[in-house]
Amino acid sequence: MAEDLVLDTAIRDWVLIPLTVVMILIGILRYFVSKLMRSQQNPDAKVVREGQVVIRARNLRAGANFIPSKSFRARRAYFSNEENGLLHVPKGQGQNPQAQMFSDPNMAMDMMKKNLSMIIPQTLTFAWVNFFFSGFVAAKIPFPLTQRFRSMLQNGIDLSTVDVSYVSSRSWYFLNLFGLRGLFSLILGEENAMDDTQRMMQMSGFGMDPTKNLSAEKDGLDIIQHEWALPKFEQRAEAALKKLLS
Repeated sequence: MAEDLVLDTAIRDWVLIPLTVVMILIGILRYFVSKLMRSQQNPDAKVVREGQVVIRARNLRAGANFIPSKSFRARRAYFSNEENGLLHVPKGQGQNPQAQMFSDPNMAMDMMKKNLSMIIPQTLTFAWVNFFFSGFVAAKIPFPLTQRFRSMLQNGIDLSTVDVSYVSSRSWYFLNLFGLRGLFSLILGEENAMDDTQRMMQMSGFGMDPTKNLSAEKDGLDIIQHEWALPKFEQRAEAALKKLLS
């Protein structure tokens, strides 16, 4: 049977609160350091143009049924023509994102700076928590949990008799590491509140080929079935008004 523990107030004052404050300060400091290390790069005109073409093609697909069939066919040919369409990518002209990344030293340097700004603070903070606060039971969750949460909430405590709702100091560190995005959105703004989970997802998707978006939008325009949603709209509106007024 799980035992109920009485947590000392000194643990709250010297473990729980310092861990939370330090994680918040490190997150703010890391944001400003990464902002200072960020190099100013002019956007590639070709990438911007391709992005605008993709947006226009998506708008055409979204509102295809609200323009006549002749107008839709003309716009679709303008985008997806096999000879000179804006969405057509000739074979052999697709970009190799990995080769582009290694050929551009500024891109590789920016990637290394982002990795360092994330890995170094995490490593130092985890070493500090593991050295000074290892083995502490820092808090208790005010509702019961199943045994599946034990490995997540009691990292560093190998006692099966302790109730699952108790949180160890090491687990509290990880909860703050991945759960402070809402607080950073209030302090730094919504666009700057990027947690480490999003950074990892961005690094895993780094180097994606932008030409794939053009091909995907071209395929979407080719298979769409046009059905004009406004045939004889004036007559239908007139009949509806007469029906309401009569």
